[in-house]
Amino acid sequence: MIVLGIILLVIGFLTGISILWTIGIILAVVGAILWILGAMGHAVAGRRHY
Repeated sequence: MIVLGIILLVIGFLTGISILWTIGIILAVVGAILWILGAMGHAVAGRRHY
């Protein structure tokens, strides 16, 4: 999810499409939050690792 967010950030930046930039930021932040929660040992939505 983090990788997809970064890819969308780069594509949105290079093409000037702001919606891709926004979606990329959201995906990167959500992916980072899920990664941190999984690393701390909390099960998120029934999964311990993302």
